[in-house]
Amino acid sequence: MKVKGLRWWVIGLIAFATIINYIDRQTLNVLWPDIADDLYPDKTSDERKEIYSYISIIFVFSYAFGQAIFGKIFDWIGTRLGFALSIGVWSIATALHALATSFGIFALFRSILGIAEAGNWPGAAKANSEWFPTNERAFAQGLFNSGAAIGGIISIPLIAFLSIYFSWQYIFILVGLIGLLWLLPWFVLVKTTPDSHPWLTDEEREYILNGQFSLNEKKEKETNTYNPSTKELFGHKESWGVIVATAAIDPIWWLFVFWIPIYLNEVYGMNVQSIGLYGWVPYVGAMFGAWFGGLFAQNRLKKGWSVDKTRKMVITLGCVIMLPALLAMANPGGPTSAVLIMAVILFGFQTAIGNIQTLPSDIFNGKTVGTLSGFSGMAAKLGAAALTYLVPWLTSGGNYTPAFVIGAALAIITALSVWFLIPNIKLLKKVILLNGKEK
Repeated sequence: MKVKGLRWWVIGLIAFATIINYIDRQTLNVLWPDIADDLYPDKTSDERKEIYSYISIIFVFSYAFGQAIFGKIFDWIGTRLGFALSIGVWSIATALHALATSFGIFALFRSILGIAEAGNWPGAAKANSEWFPTNERAFAQGLFNSGAAIGGIISIPLIAFLSIYFSWQYIFILVGLIGLLWLLPWFVLVKTTPDSHPWLTDEEREYILNGQFSLNEKKEKETNTYNPSTKELFGHKESWGVIVATAAIDPIWWLFVFWIPIYLNEVYGMNVQSIGLYGWVPYVGAMFGAWFGGLFAQNRLKKGWSVDKTRKMVITLGCVIMLPALLAMANPGGPTSAVLIMAVILFGFQTAIGNIQTLPSDIFNGKTVGTLSGFSGMAAKLGAAALTYLVPWLTSGGNYTPAFVIGAALAIITALSVWFLIPNIKLLKKVILLNGKEK
């Protein structure tokens, strides 16, 4: 049996895994007002926010180290088994949240969830490099990233609706079961890599494999396949450009993922059901941004722009969109205008992040892609953890302006790191020294 466009089915299934990923992680965020009422009835609003921030920090720290761990795991066992391990463990961890009765138990299950969910991103970057030619990678990454946005759109009203009929414990169990069901089509569809997949047409196989490198890069790959050690990887400033850009931009996303429901609850006095009516709107902007960033990059590459020019311009555009919108959140007005401004911010974020996430496969090939994606993801989550830790202090009394100003500064750092630390976005090759000179 042959399946036309099999690569799109694969990335579509990964995007669906990302939707599940965000439903799983958002369940706690949306249900927190109810959980806090149940477990911490005697705590003040600021005290509950502090407990929530600690649980979130534990999740992010676990997520950070999980990205580095799963970057290696995907390089060792491949995308097929790597995704199965990741989503299988995180789905079970989600269901186990139903047993949580204290901060310690929440922290334990949240930690397991964070480690396992982290595999989704290095796995997607590796699958992207395996299944797509260079000129389609940004769009494929955008399609995958749109899964995060769609997950945000779906999860908030879905969980709010379920809270009408089920306790928060049963909701965690129901959400966990969804991920386990995803494993069935994954094992059927993704049998192996494109070079030997029995369902892939000869035309698509040739298109994928021949399009993964430019003519010059193919010659370089044939004569010098460069898979540096971890020490050598960190010796390239381009690697640090990827790591710094990811570490700077990612906290902006997590600022909203973690705090949209809490922000709406604290600033506008919304309950879980009201949050369900408003909290999904920013993710619509994220979804369109993911599509726009990928399609725009793909269009420019087809028009003859270099990978270097395309990536830098699209990343910069995303940062420019975010900057004024983040500053506008200092005085957003009512809840409708607030969530619309957030939508603009997440549009800009997704425009940039899809192209940032393709940088490891633009700069390296082979096993190095997953490793660099894992380390950059770990750095990103450490940055997100730091900002999450600061948010209760920065927003004391319900004033979120300092947090948004920090977000604006991070957008500037993101663009600068790409421009100055990655002078030319291209496939790197090993430097050979002859008589003290580079060859």
